[in-house]
Amino acid sequence: MEQEQPVTRTRRMAMLIDGDNAQPSLISNMLAETGKYGMVIIRRIYGDWTTANMSGWKDVLQTYAIQPIQQFRYTIGKNATDSAMIIDAMDILYEDRVDGFCLVSSDSDYTRLATRIREKGIFVMGIGKQTTPRAFVNACDVFVFTENLQKNLHKEPRPVKEKEPRRKGEKPGKPVVEENENLNDPLPLLKQAYDLAVQDDGWAFLGVMGTQLRQLDPSFDPRTYGYRQLSLLMQAYPDVFELEMGKKGDGTFNVYVRLKE
Repeated sequence: MEQEQPVTRTRRMAMLIDGDNAQPSLISNMLAETGKYGMVIIRRIYGDWTTANMSGWKDVLQTYAIQPIQQFRYTIGKNATDSAMIIDAMDILYEDRVDGFCLVSSDSDYTRLATRIREKGIFVMGIGKQTTPRAFVNACDVFVFTENLQKNLHKEPRPVKEKEPRRKGEKPGKPVVEENENLNDPLPLLKQAYDLAVQDDGWAFLGVMGTQLRQLDPSFDPRTYGYRQLSLLMQAYPDVFELEMGKKGDGTFNVYVRLKE
């Protein structure tokens, strides 16, 4: 998404990973995604390293300089990782060592932790599966689905897929994003963000729209619908939005959006 949040390279980030609820094969993608919002200076993963399900992480710990934190399961069937990770997060928070957190888990138990971090004015992002409870997703400033970190994305807008073949002289129907027919239609959310970002002249700055989309839904991501950038997703609706590029005084280009009548 273009400029939905300023990239702050000076922001110091702490990445805390719930080893029971994360995939080791995605660690490089998760670090790259977190790096968009700051420099990851603390990297910790929590779990019971005496169990077989943590073996997949052992090969990547040294490669990515991740510190393993041992937490025994005192009761069978209970996850003690949550408590250890929450306690560490609160210690880091009140030591003022970082300016942001990345919580890697799909567990709703971290909802209150994310809320508390935001209450202190600290940036918090989450990374988890699409099945992550909405309460945890909405408690974060930004939430990234792991499914979006492993899919192949289209660099250009895909041809519109029509539900039925058109007859001669018939106008094209609404765009339908391929391979994502079961997902909710992003168009209502796009229109809502446009209404919040539109200026008096009827144009909205795409960067402001991106910020509003994150405010409306922290998990909004054009990659969910198969597009690498917000502008490409909006180009999939040529009958709804008009996009235009404008040049600023410093030579950079901004993308503006207008809702068609």
